[in-house]
Amino acid sequence: MSGLMINDISMRFDLPNGGSVQALKNVSLDIKSGELMSVLGPSGCGKTTLLNIVAGFLAPSEGQIVLNDQPVTGPSPERGMVFQQGALFEWMSVRDNVAFGPDMKGTPRAQSNKTVDRLLDIVGLQEFKEKMVYELSGGMQQRVALARCLANEPDVILMDEPLGALDALTREKMQSLVLDLWKETGKTIILITHSVEEALLLGERLLVMAPRPGRIHKEYRLPFADLGVGNDLREVKKHPDYATTREEILQMIWEMEEEIMGRAEGGN
Repeated sequence: MSGLMINDISMRFDLPNGGSVQALKNVSLDIKSGELMSVLGPSGCGKTTLLNIVAGFLAPSEGQIVLNDQPVTGPSPERGMVFQQGALFEWMSVRDNVAFGPDMKGTPRAQSNKTVDRLLDIVGLQEFKEKMVYELSGGMQQRVALARCLANEPDVILMDEPLGALDALTREKMQSLVLDLWKETGKTIILITHSVEEALLLGERLLVMAPRPGRIHKEYRLPFADLGVGNDLREVKKHPDYATTREEILQMIWEMEEEIMGRAEGGN
């Protein structure tokens, strides 16, 4: 069965003083191949911890990740990661960054070149392929990071606040690009964000997580990602359900934050 199974994942971090922090508790999800899921919640709800477990960077204290019927036991090219900062090789050209994965797998150069050119066309960077990464703007660097991730042909793309450092206009353009890539490639995408608006636009499934310990608080099935493909995202935000859902989620997260602050004050 294709897809990603998150089976009863819990994560506990042991502290040097003998204590521990329960970052996640009994998180279970069934994510079908090709789904686009956004995840948000207050700080400390375990969003990035969950993403790192799916990526194979962390081993959970309990539970298991299964992708396409195979248990996840560590990092693998089938799960690509795009970070908030591109994590690119700044001393390499755009082309060489995108070709890095295929080169490491021993892909013939002619085939690799075709892949790189196709992906640079998709992300709109063909004319910049010989530029060094440090010569590019932040938005362009994130486009390179997306292309490099896709060059490895992953089944699942994991995004940890990939647009958080961008200015508002560039961020909107990149949101449109993510939606276009999702539809064009059919990849499964899980995106972590702190922006409620971004989560609404980039999640046909949206998870709100609650903290202490991290767990799924509520899930939404939304039309906005499909509506946004190839369309002006500002028009999508005029949908009658958009503002209502945004305010509901903002209130939900605000109440969680107030509860966290109340706990902290009570402990002082």
